[in-house]
Amino acid sequence: MKKPLIINIQKYSLHDGDGIRTTIFFKGCPLECIWCHNPESQEYNKEVLYNEEKCLRCETCIKKCPNNAIYTKENLICLDKENCKFCETCIDYCLNNAREIVGKTYEIKDLIKEITKDMMFYEESNGGVTLSGGEVMTQDIEYIKSLVILCKEKGINVAIDTCGYAKFENYEAILPFVDTFLYDIKLIDNEKHKLFTNKPNDLILDNLVKLSEKGANINIRIPLIEGVNVDRDNKEIIKIIDFIKFLNIKKVNLLPYHNIGMHKYKKLYMNYEGENLSRPSDEKLEEIKALFEKNNFNTKIGG
Repeated sequence: MKKPLIINIQKYSLHDGDGIRTTIFFKGCPLECIWCHNPESQEYNKEVLYNEEKCLRCETCIKKCPNNAIYTKENLICLDKENCKFCETCIDYCLNNAREIVGKTYEIKDLIKEITKDMMFYEESNGGVTLSGGEVMTQDIEYIKSLVILCKEKGINVAIDTCGYAKFENYEAILPFVDTFLYDIKLIDNEKHKLFTNKPNDLILDNLVKLSEKGANINIRIPLIEGVNVDRDNKEIIKIIDFIKFLNIKKVNLLPYHNIGMHKYKKLYMNYEGENLSRPSDEKLEEIKALFEKNNFNTKIGG
């Protein structure tokens, strides 16, 4: 059983399912959404996060790196990702904490210990634990299955936040132990889906139908982005409604686009490709919400 990398354990989360939750963010995702607000979750390997604003330019990290993975170029501190071995020497010698390693493994028992610390909050709010990402369903499924079984044995509600791009056998393996699937739908148009996420959506839509047929409790989550799936005539939204209205789905969360994760890209030596994206107006959001409600979906703007 391979231990996956985890980038964050977020306590008192209010937007990843019902009630107060602990959300565990796994590292690694098969999609490359250009609006991704957790770019540190895309790669399945560890990464170095570099905060240029904190950097003193003392170049101690360059001098101390045993693998010659750090260098200067045009007065910038750069990283050779192929040579970096994540030994953390640069972090140990960084005087201003400008560098950090993203991605840590946990024994399942240690995760359970963290999760159970907030049992009182779960019980009082009908909350629980949410496994998110990245994409949790592309991790070692035996690890994930063992984790959710232990949660259920302790009476903890379990939600899985998924983009749907994983083997259906993985969903089947944990289906008996999951209370809710928070299932992302971005686009029905396959070509547009490939354009904005670098992957087709056939597998995503097929898995959604199969989960519905298996009787899973599914909440649909839709990021709403001008120029991607929001336009004047709501064409893509209507396609989504037509696809899901005959499935076992009662609840829909509409998630307006935001760019609060944009600053992370620079820290990861990445370019942000979503600079021209924008949030729909409040009027447009209400218009879309009304379309879903007209089709008998319990609809909420926000997580």
